[in-house]
Amino acid sequence: MTAPELLGLITAALLLQVAVGIGVVVRRRRAAPAPTPLQPTTTTTRPDLAWGGWREFRVARREFEDAALSQCSFYLQPLDGQPLPAFRPGQFLTFSLDVTADATDDANAPRAITRCYSLSDRPEPTHYRVTIKRVAAPADHPEFRPGLSSSHFHDRVQIGDILRVKAPSGHFFIDPDPSVPVVLIGGGIGITPMMSMLRWCMANQPQRAVQLYYGLRNGDEHAFKRQLEEMAGSHPALRLHVVYSRPAAADVQGRDYQHRGHVDVELLRKTLPHGRHQFYVCGPAAMMQALVPALAEWGVPVADIHYEAFGPATVKLPGASEVAAPAVSGVEVKFQRSGRTLTWDGRDGSLLDFAERHGIEVESGCRSGGCGSCETRLLDGTVQYEHAPDHDVAAGHCLLCVGRPATPLVLEA
Repeated sequence: MTAPELLGLITAALLLQVAVGIGVVVRRRRAAPAPTPLQPTTTTTRPDLAWGGWREFRVARREFEDAALSQCSFYLQPLDGQPLPAFRPGQFLTFSLDVTADATDDANAPRAITRCYSLSDRPEPTHYRVTIKRVAAPADHPEFRPGLSSSHFHDRVQIGDILRVKAPSGHFFIDPDPSVPVVLIGGGIGITPMMSMLRWCMANQPQRAVQLYYGLRNGDEHAFKRQLEEMAGSHPALRLHVVYSRPAAADVQGRDYQHRGHVDVELLRKTLPHGRHQFYVCGPAAMMQALVPALAEWGVPVADIHYEAFGPATVKLPGASEVAAPAVSGVEVKFQRSGRTLTWDGRDGSLLDFAERHGIEVESGCRSGGCGSCETRLLDGTVQYEHAPDHDVAAGHCLLCVGRPATPLVLEA
């Protein structure tokens, strides 16, 4: 065997060994179990929500909407940079906030609270907008604390801050059928969901007939004034009815507002064209309790009346099917996680009030059955509601903010 032949034989043997080694490594890697992928730490996503759990947003902009500087818009951009899915105009966002009892005092230890605020703009893929009114202490009770959450937003939340936000939710949103004229009625800061519906209509259904009624005290509180006037000037299908109850000396009827008084059925009779309309109403409790039933008594079908109240306002529609919940007292309510067993005596309006009165901490938000923040696992017993909650309660759970015990209860809280 010549030297070149011997060299070739050795080379071939070495190449064969290398190939065998590679094959063994590949087979071992294929046989090895795949690494377990990281699991997201969010809660289960409901089918109707854009995402589950909390998502972080950065405050991109702040902008006051009224002359009194009492209503501030916050523009929120997702920290992950992903496009935002469209929501239904009229829905709200739920926020988790770390606040102190005094928003201006850094010495107090912060505590977590949950609050809900209506979206005040049409859906955009880049940002959300909420508009929050500062809730001051009542003029006749200056010793009362101002609104905890609204003070936090106005005094503490600045451009660049990060907020924890749940996906848009709520059953109060506009019917997208363009053939049905809409009547939007906002009282005070109740204008915010109406702005979302209105701006969506102007962008997507500019020919749809829209009547907007906006009730407030005077020009100092007139939010979105320039935006509303510009939309009314460029969209012939929009009719604007601004109603001041106590105009200031500088307010001019016909320029700043169209009507003096309050938004009531008598005003609607005089200014609305005949025919079917879908009514959307949002405002303080007194307005809701007077106007919503009056619409039904006027003859508006209950199916055409949609409303959202601030807090636990009770609105009863004439003719609506309603079964009075029997009063229950003297039943035991066990809060399992807290290790407390208490007797329900009927003094409280809800299980949430009952829990808070006895020092049991329960997460809460809207306090009106809309956001689901107080949803709690019901381990035993039956909870009753005076009105069906707006939030879709999961099986085996209950809403403490609008629920009362029908039997002895065992709650996971």
